[in-house]
Amino acid sequence: MMDGSTEQMDIAALMKGLGEKARAASAELAFAEPAQKEAALNAAADAVWAKRDAILAANAKDLEFGRGKGLSDAMMDRLALDEARIKGIVAGLRSVAGQKDPVGETITEWDMQSGLHIRRVRTPLGVIGVIYESRPNVTADAAALCLKSGNAVILRGGSESYHSSTALHDCILDGLREAGLPEASVQMVPTRDRAAVAEMLRMVPYIDVIVPRGGKGLVGLVQAEARVPVFAHLEGICHVYADGEADLEKARRVVLNAKTRRTGICGSAECLLIDRAFFERHGGVLIEDLLKAGVEVRTEGELLSIPGTVEANADDFGREFLDMIIAAKLVDGVDGAIAHIRRYGSQHTESILTENQAVADRFFQRLDSAILMHNASTQFADGGEFGMGAEIGIATGKMHARGPVGAEQLTSFKYLVTGDGTIRP
Repeated sequence: MMDGSTEQMDIAALMKGLGEKARAASAELAFAEPAQKEAALNAAADAVWAKRDAILAANAKDLEFGRGKGLSDAMMDRLALDEARIKGIVAGLRSVAGQKDPVGETITEWDMQSGLHIRRVRTPLGVIGVIYESRPNVTADAAALCLKSGNAVILRGGSESYHSSTALHDCILDGLREAGLPEASVQMVPTRDRAAVAEMLRMVPYIDVIVPRGGKGLVGLVQAEARVPVFAHLEGICHVYADGEADLEKARRVVLNAKTRRTGICGSAECLLIDRAFFERHGGVLIEDLLKAGVEVRTEGELLSIPGTVEANADDFGREFLDMIIAAKLVDGVDGAIAHIRRYGSQHTESILTENQAVADRFFQRLDSAILMHNASTQFADGGEFGMGAEIGIATGKMHARGPVGAEQLTSFKYLVTGDGTIRP
């Protein structure tokens, strides 16, 4: 058995090899024809559907591994695949394939008095590293978006989704081969060793940006240790605010969906804020609906008088539960909601429920989360629902990309300047 230092050297060599191959592949992808990339993604979609039984068998191994690790129900839901979810992966691949290719698009152009014509044109970032946890569909989504935007990608999935991700990666390779694109365009780290993550974070010569997709622990590690630039993706501490002028039936429908549709995704509502005016008019109906649906409601003050609620701990506000649990609080109008969200939010997604447009406008103007919604469920915080086909994550930082990161957000730009023997006096 190798000692730790030898093993570490082997991981470093492995990752360097992946990086070199990715850098070479990215040079070819940067000018690959749009039709070629589209063909690769459609062929990959065909392969996923054709190999669905093998993918489900691989996923069964991962689910067994997850149960052995004692993963929560929410994490197991993220990990699980079935035929419907495989159909969703296929649809996502085809959707990205059919989108307009962003590479080479002229963002803007102008003429200068000097005689120069200047264009700002979209160009790939280069090599993207994606580090993610239990959701195997990220393997297909990330591969598709990186390929569409002309980027090579190195994927490092979570140990719990290793078999599912490997099976999906095999289908991506089928698509690349069929379209005649380099197989190193999409590489998966072939080890569960955590040392591979540490290496990725230091691969400045080979990786242009890291995208972390996972919980607070993973994202915190990446942000603390990465030398490669990072697209920040913090926790989804999403708020829904029921204003005094909210429509009751709309509010009931949206609150239930925002919390219960899928509790394990980052767009799930984690805190319900209720205007005192709403509470005085309608009572505890929103909380009662949640309790009837099996949600544990942690609250304080007057809301504790609602039978079935439990007293909130100090850290329940500003907490990502990813479970059938929600924090709830009374606030004084939209300004009270804004103050609470500024203090406890993660700048992911917030929704206001109101029929007063001026109040909705105030909410939109005074909060700076990546996604703000009016009379809509936070569960729509998803690249597919934004028309991007898929997403590589929801970026909560303020540099380059924000919100759902699709193919267009995985590009930078360059300036193309044309003269006619033009010289500068």
